[in-house]
Amino acid sequence: MDIWYKENIDLKTIAPVTLLLLLGIASVYSATYDAGASIFFNRQLIWAGSGFFLMIVIMLLPFRTLQFLSYPFYGISILLLIVVLFGGKMVAGSRSWFGIGGFGLQPSEIVKVTTVLALASYLSRGQVNLQRFKHLATALGFVLFPVALITLQPDIGTAIIYLGMLFIVLFWAGASNFLMITLLAPAAAAIATLFGTTAFFIVVILTLVVLFVLRENRLFSATIFSFTVLVGVSVQFIFDKLAPHQQNRITTFLNPDADPLGAGYNVIQSKIAIGSGGFFGKGFLQGSQTQLNFLPAQWTDFIYCVPAEEFGFIGAFAILLFLTLFLIRGVQIASIVKNRYASLVAIGIVATFATHTVINIGMSMGMMPVIGVPLPFLSYGGSNLMTNMIMAGLLLNMYANRKEY
Repeated sequence: MDIWYKENIDLKTIAPVTLLLLLGIASVYSATYDAGASIFFNRQLIWAGSGFFLMIVIMLLPFRTLQFLSYPFYGISILLLIVVLFGGKMVAGSRSWFGIGGFGLQPSEIVKVTTVLALASYLSRGQVNLQRFKHLATALGFVLFPVALITLQPDIGTAIIYLGMLFIVLFWAGASNFLMITLLAPAAAAIATLFGTTAFFIVVILTLVVLFVLRENRLFSATIFSFTVLVGVSVQFIFDKLAPHQQNRITTFLNPDADPLGAGYNVIQSKIAIGSGGFFGKGFLQGSQTQLNFLPAQWTDFIYCVPAEEFGFIGAFAILLFLTLFLIRGVQIASIVKNRYASLVAIGIVATFATHTVINIGMSMGMMPVIGVPLPFLSYGGSNLMTNMIMAGLLLNMYANRKEY
């Protein structure tokens, strides 16, 4: 029994997940303590307990069964995404939920898992070559199809998570440097344009230099460079077509003080909460921003403010440390497993968590636009927390079967 335990149970994954889960429960309790919202804490307890049990169950599932069911799971989850567009519940301007009693189910969260499984299953096939357009288009289709459905809800924040995962998985799967710059350069140009003409020209020049160094086909290089420039100059046109609340999020990100009582309010209060915690914090249940509810529903996307205010730099750093340890362990698992499918699943999970973490903490600190992305294991929400625990269970499963070919 002791040998089986050491061979199959990865405490280096379970430990940070458990610590983050406990910190999340404590943070949700504090955030709802004086807000008359104890029902959210009670639900989070149920989801945390259920999620931990589910993580263990998935860890023990037969590895080959998971691989065999990757495509069926993906198909069923895509069907849910389609159905929710017509019969889903409207929440905060987005039709992305199924209401089930007092609880809700968000299909786009579940599809994160099934997309990773399906993409890994496809890319692990021996005959797949990302240098061939047909194979690359198929791989992109596994991700871009759910992204399109999620954008229609609309839920831009969740859609971005998928794109972050896609880029990292393709890199891990062996995509060429030229393909990576093809995917990255237009996105970088679009983002840089938001910061002004100088930033845009810097990206354009860097793209030109990289393409020159790579010395790929001149026609392809010219096409990519032209497309990058076209995307950059089209940003203003696209911006004008966005919904008003989406425009506000972007302008608030660029200048939160432009509307301190409106679109910029949450970001400003979040930065005050994080900064006022100092080194040791104000103490559990003693945070003024938290307990006086300056930040609405902070138990969701702005949960990072709670431990940062109440436990200061130490609390904020502890969360970053545990998340980093979890991500590093995920990369290690992806590196040591013998099976290509298992390796791609592991790196897909790491990429999903990493994108969530960077965006959530970035928006809490005013470094990224507020796009409604929760912090893994900490933010309130059943669908997201259960999805996080499922992905942690998959990592544990990949570790337990690391010697499988």
